[in-house]
Amino acid sequence: MWLVSLEEEHYGFILISDEKWWNKLCERTRGGHSFHAFVRRNLVGPIKAEKLLFYVKRPSMQIRGIADFVERVAGNAEELWKKYGGETCIDSFESYLKFLRGREKATFIRFTNFRELEAPVSMEALKKVLGTSKMPRGGKYISREALKQIIT
Repeated sequence: MWLVSLEEEHYGFILISDEKWWNKLCERTRGGHSFHAFVRRNLVGPIKAEKLLFYVKRPSMQIRGIADFVERVAGNAEELWKKYGGETCIDSFESYLKFLRGREKATFIRFTNFRELEAPVSMEALKKVLGTSKMPRGGKYISREALKQIIT
C-alpha cells in the first residue's frame, strides 16, 4: 500500500524554467521534434514521474506546459551530450559547457508529448493547490490529485 501511495505522490514533477529556455523549447516543438531533454547541472531532477509540468519563472510565474516523463539520465556531462545533446535546446557543445559552468556531471530529463497549455496556471492558483508560496528552485513532486486540480 505504501508503494502505491508513493507513486501517487510522485505522479508529476514541476520543472523550473526561465523565459529564454521556455521560448526555445516551444520553437523546437514547432520544428517537429518529438523527444526533448531538459538539462540540469549536477545530479538532480525527478527520478520517477508520469507527467512533467513546466513552471516559467519571472516575469511569467506560471505553469505553461505539460509533457510525458520518459526518464532521468544522469552522469558524465560529455557522454550525456554525445547521446542526448540533439534533444536539447542548447545549440552547441560549447554552449552546453558554458551552461554547466565547469561541472563534470549533468542530468538530462527526457520527455515527449510536450504541449503548451491553452490557459497557463498562475502562481496564485498553484498556491491554493500546493499550499506553498514559492516554487522550490529544484522543482517539486506533486500528486495525481494535485495535477488534476492544477490542469483542469
